[in-house]
Parts: sequence; C-alpha cells; structure tokens
Amino acid sequence: MTKRRYLLGLDVGSSSVKAALVCADTGECAATAFYPESEAPIIARRAGWAEQEPDAWWQYAKSALRKTMELADAKAEDVAAVGISYQMHGLVCVDKDLRVLRPSIIWCDSRAVPYGERAFRELGADVCLQHLLNSPGNFTAAKLAWVKEQEPELFGKIYKIMLPGDYIAMRLSGEVSTTVGGLSEGMLWDFQDNQPASLLMDYFGFSPDILPAIVPTFGIQAQVSEAAAKELGLKAGTPIGYRAGDQPNNALSLNVFNPGEIASTAGTSGVVYGVLGQVRYDPKSRVNTFAHVNHTKEQTRLGVLLCINGTGILNAWMRRNVAPEGISYARMNELASSAPIGSEGLTVIPFGNGAERVIENRETGCSVCGIDFNRHGKPHLIRAAQEGIVFSFCYGMEVMRGMGMDVSKIHAGRANMFLSPLFCQTLATTSGATIELYETDGSVGAARGGGMGCGIYRDNQEAFASLRRLSVTEPKAEEREACDCAYRRWKETLKNIINAN
Repeated sequence: MTKRRYLLGLDVGSSSVKAALVCADTGECAATAFYPESEAPIIARRAGWAEQEPDAWWQYAKSALRKTMELADAKAEDVAAVGISYQMHGLVCVDKDLRVLRPSIIWCDSRAVPYGERAFRELGADVCLQHLLNSPGNFTAAKLAWVKEQEPELFGKIYKIMLPGDYIAMRLSGEVSTTVGGLSEGMLWDFQDNQPASLLMDYFGFSPDILPAIVPTFGIQAQVSEAAAKELGLKAGTPIGYRAGDQPNNALSLNVFNPGEIASTAGTSGVVYGVLGQVRYDPKSRVNTFAHVNHTKEQTRLGVLLCINGTGILNAWMRRNVAPEGISYARMNELASSAPIGSEGLTVIPFGNGAERVIENRETGCSVCGIDFNRHGKPHLIRAAQEGIVFSFCYGMEVMRGMGMDVSKIHAGRANMFLSPLFCQTLATTSGATIELYETDGSVGAARGGGMGCGIYRDNQEAFASLRRLSVTEPKAEEREACDCAYRRWKETLKNIINAN
C-alpha cells in the first residue's frame, strides 16, 4: 500500500484560521476546515484600534487542524511539510520566555499613522522610498514606535517582535524567526542596502536585537517540536518549509511568480497584486511594494500591492439596503445586468470603508452621483456600484502601469466579486486584461508552498501543475467604448469630490 503524503497549509486570517491538507502526489485538496465558524473577535478599545490575542490564533489553528485531519482520515506521520500564510503587518511582542506581552496590533489598526507620517517627513520622502519603497505609514515598525512611546515599561520587556505568521511558526517549533518578505511588509527591510532597515530602526530607537533571525521564504525554516506535536496531533520533526503574508501567498496560490503576472482578490476589500522584476516605487505611495515570495539578492521579485477598501463591502451594502429583500447575490448580478453599461449616467465612488491609499489616504466616503428619478432604479444602482469597484481597480492599475508593470492578465480565485459575470466582464474590458479564474485559496497555496520549501516539488510549475483554470474572460471590443466613457466620467467625478474636500 502506497504511503500517503500530505502537505499542511495554515492560513491565519483576522476572521478565522483555515487549515488544508493537500495530497503531495496529486496536488488535490484532501480536506479543509476553518475555525471559528463565526467571525473571530477583534478588540477595539478605542476608535481606530484593532487587536487580537495571538494565543487565540493558536487555539483556532488547533481546532481547524483537528477537523481537517479528521475529514481526511490523516495520521500524524502522513503530514510531510507545513506552510504558513498570515494576515500582514501585525505586531506580536514576546519576552525572553517567549510569552506574549500584549495583544497583537493587527493590520487594520490605525493608531500608528502619525508615527509613520512623522518618520516619512523627517527622514525625507526620497530616502524612505529609495530604501523602503514605501512610506513607513501604518506598518509594523510604526506600530512598534507607538508601543515604545505609549507603553515604555512593556517595551522594555520586549525580547523579539514578530508578525502573526512568525508567531504561529514559533508555537509550532519553539524557535523565533522571520523572512525578508516579512521584514519588508513591516518597513524593516532596506532594499538598497539589502539588509534590515537600520535607517528606520535608528530613527525609532529600536535595537537590532529585537528582530528575529532571518530564514528563507522557501526552505527548512524549523521543525515541529515535541510539545507542539503532542498538542496538534502531528509528528515531531515535521518540517516547516514556507511562510508568507496573505497577499504574496494569494499570488503564489494562483501561480503568480514572474514579472508582469497579476493576482487579484475582491472580498470585503479588493487587491490587485503584481510582480515587478526591478526595484521601483510609486512616488506618491498610492500602492505598496514588498518582497515577493521568490525575491532574493540575486533575483529581484517585488510584489506591488493595490488595495481598495470599498469592494465587496459595498456590494453587500447594496444587497442589504437597495436590492429586493432576500435576493441572492446571483440574482442581484442578473438584476444589475439588466441596466446598460455606464448605468445611464449614474456613478458610484466606492470609498466608504475608510481612507483609501490609492487616493493618497483621503477619506471621501462613498458617493452616488447623477441620479435621475425618472430613469434610474435598483438595477442602475447595483450596476453602478459594481462598475465603481471596477473603476477603482483600474484607477490603481494606472499607477502600476506607470511603474512599468504590464497588466495584461489577471489571475483570481472564483470567489466573492469574481462570482459576478458583470464584474469580471467590466474589469476585463475596461482594463484590457484577460481574467482567468482558478479553484484555490490561501491555505491550499500555503500547503503547496510548504512542499516547495521542503523539496517535495522542484519548482512552482511542478507544485501548481494540478491548478485548475475554471474560466477565462476576455475584453469585449464592442463594449470598450461604452466602458471607457463610463470610466472617464467616474474619474472626473472622483476628481471633483477630491477637489471639493
């Protein structure tokens, strides 16, 4: 009887932790589960704050893994490698005994904005962009600066800082480490000097000893410890072979590794993530640039990330407040399709979910413009909302093209807004890019990444040979003029709103 070999992927999100077991030999997902089934709590002690307990992630991981192992009827010895994906930009602080000192300040917490802005101003925009490729903004280093100033006694006890994925790797192995990609997403990596960012560390007054050891993104980073093996039902010594933030990992999950390749998601917020083969940055920091999963000193591979906060959350708002009560998303998409391209002059600016980086951190709110009481109804509003989301993506893609990126093909998972044929077609036609949808997710991608890191797969082509393309949406030449006209009107509306504010 052939011995089963599974690859374990853990995807640590802010709403849940998902586990997946992927058959190493076929690439098929044998089982997957997530925990908790209702959204994980976020601690918000003040407006703009967002924290989570790192130990809760560990408990969620144990529950999700237990269920996944049961579903696959897998034994401890069947798991050959582990890969980890995680919510980016979070801050975890531990003492010398590796005990967590405070709840993690997670990605959507905005308290550190003034610290990053002050560093950007005082160090100089050119210096920050040339070395960090971004403004220090609201990333991990700025969060740590807040802790240093506001909680000095606690700061003095910090032995190491970590990202959420580093914490899970520590719980699995008992060892503290991070990656170049992890440091880059925290504004702690200097791309010009190819080392930890001493210029920002010195500015904030951080000792270099506070950073974990650096391990490669792909490779034997650590092994599951005896203690963790007993807790999880895994085998001690199982190698951890891969670790990456959720957006670089989503790109990996879609087999996006090379310059010009693009990955996208469109859930509550939306992301377009493309790979650059040279060190470049946006001088206005409207998009963010990090080390991609296959970035090395010898091979430049940077992930350029466009994030639109007001994406699926706007579509969900339309379903709750505009669409007929009880309607499904599929039926709502059909209703929207009954309105013409451009929604007969109705325009929606979708920026109602906080400040948008693509418009230089302005908080304009969502706007609905051009309503004609005699022509417009529910189909127009719903279509205009989806078109507004598409146009915000295209607006950011113009920035990416300005950095030298060829946006001609977009890979995405068949989920969320990409379930809408109207959304897909409008995005393809307006952007001029072909859209390919695949069956995958972050935990499955992390599992395959673990297989690459542990040498089970030679390269990404072997690791993703079984990745199934579900559909292809090509731009429609006959609709291009109407989409372009609607997009120009959208941009003019946005310009007027920004000027008015």
